[in-house]
This record gives sequence, structure tokens and C-alpha cells, in this order.
Amino acid sequence: MSLKSSKNNKMRSGQFALSPVAKWVRTAAIAGVASSCVFSAHAQQEQAKATEVEPDVEIISVTGTRRTIQDQIAIKREATTVVDGLSSEDIGDLPALSIGEALESITGAASHRENGGATEITIRGLGPFLSATHINGREATNGSGDRSVNFSQFPSELVKKVAIYKTQDASMIEGGVAGVIALETVTPLDFGKQRLQGEVKLNYNPDESNVDNSLQSDLGYRGTFSYVDQFEFDNGQAVGFSFGVQRQDISQPEAEYRSSSPSGSSLWACLNDPTNTNEGFYRSSAGDCEDQVNGSNNQGYDTEIDPDTGKAVSDGTPYAWTGSSRSFRQNETSDERDAVFFAFQYQPSAEWDINFDSQISDRTQREARHDLIFLQKRATPGVTGPSLVTNDVGGILHWEGEERIESAGEQFSREENYRGYGLNIEHTVNDRLTIDLDLAYSKTSREELQISNRGRTAGRNYFSWDMGDNIPHFTLTDFDVTDISNFTDSLRTRIDRENVRDNKVVSARLDFDYLVDSGMFTTIQGGVRTSELSFTQFGGTNGNGSRNQFTLGSGAEALDVLQGCQIDFPESGFLSSVSDGNIITHVDSDGNVVDTGTGSSWATYDNECFSQAVVASNEGGVFEYPEVEYQNAGTIDVTEKTTAAYLMANYDTEMFGKFIRGNFGLRIVDTEVTSIGFRNSFDVVTSDTGVLELVESDTGTLDKIKGGGDYTKFLPSFNLVVDYSEDILLRAGIYRGMSRADPSDLGYSRSFQQDTSDTATTINDLLVGVNGSGNPDTQPLMSWNYDAAFEWYPNEDSIFALSLYYKQFQGGFQKRTVIEDFVVGGETVSLPITNSVTNDEESEILGLETSFSYRWDNGIGVKFGYNYADTDFEFEDSLYGDTFVTDVDGNTTQLKEGIVEPGSVPGFSKHVFSSQLYYQIGGFDTAVIYKYRSEYFQPYTSNGTRLRYVDSVGVWEMRASYKINKHFRVKAEAINLFSAPKSQDFFVEDNLGEVNDYGPRLFLGLSYKL
Repeated sequence: MSLKSSKNNKMRSGQFALSPVAKWVRTAAIAGVASSCVFSAHAQQEQAKATEVEPDVEIISVTGTRRTIQDQIAIKREATTVVDGLSSEDIGDLPALSIGEALESITGAASHRENGGATEITIRGLGPFLSATHINGREATNGSGDRSVNFSQFPSELVKKVAIYKTQDASMIEGGVAGVIALETVTPLDFGKQRLQGEVKLNYNPDESNVDNSLQSDLGYRGTFSYVDQFEFDNGQAVGFSFGVQRQDISQPEAEYRSSSPSGSSLWACLNDPTNTNEGFYRSSAGDCEDQVNGSNNQGYDTEIDPDTGKAVSDGTPYAWTGSSRSFRQNETSDERDAVFFAFQYQPSAEWDINFDSQISDRTQREARHDLIFLQKRATPGVTGPSLVTNDVGGILHWEGEERIESAGEQFSREENYRGYGLNIEHTVNDRLTIDLDLAYSKTSREELQISNRGRTAGRNYFSWDMGDNIPHFTLTDFDVTDISNFTDSLRTRIDRENVRDNKVVSARLDFDYLVDSGMFTTIQGGVRTSELSFTQFGGTNGNGSRNQFTLGSGAEALDVLQGCQIDFPESGFLSSVSDGNIITHVDSDGNVVDTGTGSSWATYDNECFSQAVVASNEGGVFEYPEVEYQNAGTIDVTEKTTAAYLMANYDTEMFGKFIRGNFGLRIVDTEVTSIGFRNSFDVVTSDTGVLELVESDTGTLDKIKGGGDYTKFLPSFNLVVDYSEDILLRAGIYRGMSRADPSDLGYSRSFQQDTSDTATTINDLLVGVNGSGNPDTQPLMSWNYDAAFEWYPNEDSIFALSLYYKQFQGGFQKRTVIEDFVVGGETVSLPITNSVTNDEESEILGLETSFSYRWDNGIGVKFGYNYADTDFEFEDSLYGDTFVTDVDGNTTQLKEGIVEPGSVPGFSKHVFSSQLYYQIGGFDTAVIYKYRSEYFQPYTSNGTRLRYVDSVGVWEMRASYKINKHFRVKAEAINLFSAPKSQDFFVEDNLGEVNDYGPRLFLGLSYKL
């Protein structure tokens, strides 16, 4: 739904249209609040009207934090849906360093942190895949392969308003079960005044001062300039434009402890049974703990169902989680972003309003990574098993053994480009009918380049480690990690181009708004919308990308490479805020501590120098990033076409002595998905005896294959607001919502399973099944949503709101066998494939949300927001959870009995809390902010079927500003003031997987306004 204001004097229905109860609000309050709430031009017109009628009324100008909170209260009060919003008096005045941080100040919103800042946003504790994001009423794209939006891509200084719709009406674009996040940029004529602004913020990160950063200096900056102007002509025409540009060049310091992730095949539940010497930590010979001495490899705890017992094969056997490695990572970082926002508004007459807007953002993130890696899976007989100490969930607390150690490094860069364009034409046909046409284009492109290097020890060294308060600490016997000559074995470099993605949405929308102005109904709204989403991820020689790899054996040449590229360890005090002292302790054979090699550093090298030297050592080697290609088995090409139509009635009347308002309507959504993939070309060859064989074509070509799916959904909605008294409001909403599967999960990769008995005489005998990934026929997750709220508004600075909500989901994730048709050798053959589908299971979410704001006369004010939610939704881990499969006849069989409890809704947090204490007097304005989010399950983009938990965290922020005069203001802002790290657990909570230490981020700025 477009948030654009109406431009005529007749009463218009909108999300923030003033209700009849607004007539009692004091003129000063209208002047102080409604002028910044451009969501409703009607509010602006009422303000102007009141000013004309009562010219002697004193207008009290409210600015800063107080004004922002007043606007939030006004937005919530005047909406017909459950909405929380944030607006600024002027472009550039949103009180946050990013859109993510701005959204976090809204009750019920929380973020997922990456690189120390807010990125993906959850609403009411529900993950971003259940939300939708619109910019100026249009869908926004991203480069992640999912439907969330990386809000760090958009500068808050160039966004005018943000709002979160927690209930929906029929006019809104479908896609948000948890809610819809709406961003709006300035519309020049509606802005109504000339404004030139400039701002420069210097960035200083204390943790960066300890880093010798080859990519970025200690000080960074972000500079913003914006200009808005309007021109009126004698013939009644008017033109307005706005222009904003921002350049950001900062560092994003990050120190890490890492374990192997569960997204691949490098983290295992290894058996920890002293009576079993064939595998696990007590194996009779040295080897990887997930491998058997006599038997199969890559086994570990076996969750497969034993048909004789009906239990897992390894049922009741103790185990411990161990990955292929545990490591420390030091980062040199750089984050550059250029953004341009532009808008042009033309009103040739009172009947026409034409708006064009564009948003352009180019962001490049770079990291020089230096890793110290301890390989971990190998069990040393008589040492590892007897000395192993674990916690209740199998997380290791103490480990001993012999393994290799590596000094590794990566040079990483990610470039992401966003382009958004929109054209909106509104025509007032007559006093009753308005027609609105909207055309939109949004595209995000992403590309990642990476160099990965490795130098390792020639032999296996003895070491142990103990879990500290936050991270492990290692003790090494007779091994100095700062001596680069210890890492001369098996030098290797990999040069990758990967995750090359394009995500594009093209849409058109035609709406009408008809003024009824009789009885209880005010307007009838309706419209149609068509859109086409396309997502392409290019494949290569290494799945989702391409790789060139070069190696160099041990010897003098390897030592020359290492010594020639060696650099001093780039950081002092590495991980000091989360460690219990030295992360490495070097001891001799008698246990005496050796100074060299003891501390928090290791031997490092310049990554590009290392890679180029290793490439040069290979005859004919060329250092270059490989290309990706479209016609490749790793390519994902998804097109999603959607057609939607809606009809909605708005009402505003008096009943039983109370003013009531709201809307009800129906939205119908039809979606068709087409997915293209590629597989090797095969020829069907018949032997002299008539036996068929499938032979890969010698032409080297690939066959283009196509799959798809479709669905039609009906989305009714109803919203009711009761103005119970002048300061008490009751609200209710019911709607049916839908959340579509991520585009990356709608791919179509298929390969054939063959009968190898050499007896097949027909195609149906030869081909027995299909392996593959991606399901373009994945159905959306549907829900019924119910909201009820009590809201008390004692004055324009105060609110107490309490909401109860209930969501009933229909749909979970399960493996199911279906039949798909393929053309092979000119014949159509129907084959079974087992894939992930959306099932018909029902689950519930019950939640409570409350907001409180109050300001004292001495200038001190407070604001609190809290959300509690509980759910019975279950998300099973695909490797160590309970796994079921449903055959083509609908019969369900359990395949695995898991050892980990299921996760909840992806991104679900039970508790979300935000608070703000502010003080504003005269030109001085300061605020302290605290934000808390309890633990949640965060899927991986690359493999969203494995459980990863982000631990609960509370983050402090602070900002202050002083208005020197009407033109100049100085600002100071701090993010993550007390250096709260991000901690993650793999498979189960308390199995530590990763700790990211960001440190605080400080900004000092000077702004100019004319």
C-alpha cells in the first residue's frame, strides 16, 4: 500500500487519516504533531485550517527526541491498523545511524546483528522470513537469496519515515505474516518547504585503534547532503524535487572465535562410549572420531531407525559435538557505501499528481582475515577419550590430543548494488473518484570474491584446550604459533568467485478510491497489481561459484613464500574483552610456560602476496578470479509471477455513543513459479542384447530443465478502532496472512538414479528415481492473525498500550515423495523424488505487546516497549532431528530419531525489549537506549535446514546533540556502548559455535540546515 498523502481537500481514507475524535485535540497539539506526520495530508490541511481560523493561538515548536516520540504516539493513535512508526521533521533527522537501528526503537522490533550493526529485522519476535519490506509502497529486493532486507544497505539520513504494520488490510501487498516494514522517502511538494542540509560524521571505533588495518584508517566518516525545493507557477502548476547523497567509508572491527558450522558435513556428534573402540573418541587407532576403524566413514551418532528396535541405531549412546576445526580469526575491515536518493513531483493541475522517485545504493565490504586453526576431529588413543569433559548437551569443555595446526588467511570482498525506481500517477477524476497508477522496478546484485590460503604443520602436535567464560583457551606443548616456519607444509590457495546473484522485481499497480460519504461508509478502495520477481544465482565449477586452486609442497620454496609475505600480527589485545587472559599458552615438555608463543597472536602473512606467490610457483599458473556462468548445474533461476486484486470498504461512524472507524476487505493472490535448472546431457544407449544404459553425452552440453508450481490464496481482513473516550482507544484486527518460501529454495536441480543391474530394457526400468534440491512447488505458509489492543493517551507525550495477539499457522516443513515428469530419450518418464514441502500441520503463536511513554516537566522522559510470545511451532534439524518422509500414497514413515530438540519459528525470540531514557532542554538533547533480544534460531542462507542459535544479548546505545543556532547542530552517537558480543550455538543451545566481538562504534557529527 502506498503511504503517499492525498493532495485534495476531500476526506480520504488512509492508514493515518484523522478520526472524528481528533476535533477535540488542541490546535497547538495539531501544529506540533501533525505537521511532521506526512502520512496524512489531511492532517496537514486540518493544521493549516486551524492556523487560519485561530491566528492568535501560540504555536509551540517541539523538536528532537520529544518530537520523535510524539510523532510515534500520533502515528499509532490515528492509524486504522495496528501500526508503530517513526518519522522525522526533516529529512536526515531520524534518530539512528541506520534503518535497522531506527526500526529497533519501535516496540516489538529487534534485529539480527552482523558486523556489529543491525541488519535483518524481526517483528514481534518472529523472523524476517515472516515479514515483508516495502519502500514507498513497493517490494524491495536483496542479495541474500531470501525475502529479508539488509537494512544496513540504506542510509537512515535519506529516509523520511519508517513504519511497522502489525496487522494488515486488503490494500497492502501480501507477504507479511509477522508484519510489513514500510520505508518512505520524501515527496517534495508534500514536504512543503525549501530545505538544504549537510552533515559530516566522523567514526571512531576503539577496537579499530588496536588494529593495523591495511584496508581502512583508524578514522572513518559518513557525509550526507540533501536538498528539497518547490516551485509554483501562475498557471497553477507546481514542481518539486528532492536530492540526497551519502558517502560512507568506515571500518567494522570484528574479532572472532569459530568452530566448524553445521551447514555442511564438518560438525559431528561423535560417540563418547568407553566400551566402543571401533569409533568415536575411544577408538583403538588414531583417526577422525566420526569414522569407524572397521566399517563406514562419516558416521558418528547414527540417527537412522533400526527396524528391529524402532529406535535410532545409536540410541542411548553418549556423544560429544566436535567439528573439523576450532579457530580464532582476526579481521581487518572496510565498509564503503555510496547512496543517492532522488524524487521529482509534478502537479500540472489540481487533478493530477505525478511522482518519480529513485534509490541507488552501492556498498562494498572488504575483509583481510587471519586465522589460527586447530584441527579437531582426530582422536588420539588413550588421550582424547579419557580426558574429554563435556556439558549436559555434549558440548566439549576440555579436549586433548594430537592434531595439525594451520595459519590460514582469507581476502574477502562483497559488492552489493541496489537500484529502486518508481513512478506514481494520481488522477482525481471528480470529487468522489481518484485513480492511482504505480509502476516500480527494484534490483539488487551481489558478488563475492575470496582468496583462501593455508599453511599447516608437517606433523601432529600435542595440545589441549579448556572452555573459559566465553571462549576456549589453548595450551600447546613445545610449539610456537608465532614462528612462521612451523607452517610450511601443504601450502594452498583457493581463488573463488561465488554467490553471484541478481534479484529483481518489476511491478504495476492500479488502484481506485471512491468517496461514498453517506451512512457509515466513507470510501471504497480497490485495485489490481501484477509483479514479476526473478532470482538468479549463477553456478560454476564449485556449486554456487567457481574456484581456481593451487598448491605448493613443503620445503625451502614454501618457507620463502611464508617469510616473503609475513606481516606482524595486525592487532593488539585480540579478543581481550571476551577472553580470560591469554588465548594461547606455550609450555615446554615439563609444563613450564614459554614466553614466545604465549599470548593472543600468531604468525600471519599478507593474503594477496601469499596467493600470488603460490600461484606463481605452479607452472603456467595465473592469478585471477574465475568466471561463473548461467548454463551450469549450480545455477538457480526462479521467476515468480503474481497477480492480485482487492476490494476494501472504509467506515467511520458513531455507534452506541462511540466513534468507530476501520475497514474490511478481501485480497485475492494468484502466484505462478517457474524454475529453470541445468543437468548433464545424456544419451540412452541400447546394447546388442537390448539392455539400456544412460551415457553422458560427449558433446559437453547441458540440458535445460524446467519445473514449477502455482497457488491461489484468499486473504480477508477486518480492522476496527473504537474511540472509547477522548483519551482511550480500543482496537481489533483480523486478517489472513501468507509468507512465501525464499527464492533460493525454489530452485530446480535434478539428477537421475539408475538401475545398475544391467537388466533394464525400457526407460522406466532404467531410471528408478531422482536426486535433487529445490522445490518450485513449495506452498506458502498461511496464517490467521488476531489482534486486540487497549491504548491510553493521557497527553501528546504519553501512551500506555497493551496488545494481545494470536496467530494460527497452517504449514510446517517436511520431506515428501512426489512424482515428477521428465523427458529422456524422447520419452516421458514419471519418477519419484523426495523433497522438502510445506505440510498441513497447524501451530500457534500467542503474544503480548506493551508500550509505555511518559515525560516529566523537567525535560526527562522515558519510553519502554516489550513483546512476549510463545509458540508450539517446531522446526526439525535435517541432520540430527526427527526426520519423516511421506510417500506418494500419503503414508508417513519416520527415517531418523533425532538427538536435538526442534527449533522454533526461524528468528523467533520469546522476549524482545527496548527502552529509552531521554533528557531534552533548550538546544540540548540526549538519550540512552537499551535493547534486549532473547535467544533465537537463525537459519543459514546456504543450508537453512540446520539449527543455529543466536544467544540472548542486551545492547546499550547513546546519542546526544546540541543545537548551536538555527543552522548548526553537533551530534554524538555510540552503538554497542559496552561491547556486547554476539554468541552462537550449533545444533543445540550451550554447544558454543561462534563468538563475534565487535566493540563500540562512536560517531561525532556536525550538521548544517538552511
